[in-house]
Amino acid sequence: MLVLLLLAAASVAPSAEAKALGLRLARTSGIVTIAPLMVQKDLADLANENPSLSPQERERLFQIGNEEGKSGIERVAAALGAAYAKHLSIEDLRILVQQNESAEAARRRTAEPSVMVEAMTVLGSMDLKTATAARMCKATGKLCARR
Repeated sequence: MLVLLLLAAASVAPSAEAKALGLRLARTSGIVTIAPLMVQKDLADLANENPSLSPQERERLFQIGNEEGKSGIERVAAALGAAYAKHLSIEDLRILVQQNESAEAARRRTAEPSVMVEAMTVLGSMDLKTATAARMCKATGKLCARR
């Protein structure tokens, strides 16, 4: 009986308030904050793949790409928001939204893309699979071909 009650409680759809709070929380999340930077990098890479693009074509590429990027970011925010609404209580959502919409959190989000770029530059390229395989090779003689 307890299992049935738990399953029933888990299948209850989040309220409209939870969904709205979840979306607000998602729109202030790290991934949504840095996504525009990722979009610009991808568009620059795409533009550089074809140097024959005229300045007008490059401009059009960025216009289309920014529209696609904005739409994609909103889909990510919606998916995150729905998940937050499902996994967090209304009280937790209210507190987290209040924190994330504070002036201090807004300043953190503004700094976040630059902080991420700087940190990744300092860290260089990290490759967990290669590093782990090398240590496994040394320790066990296995995974040595994956260097």
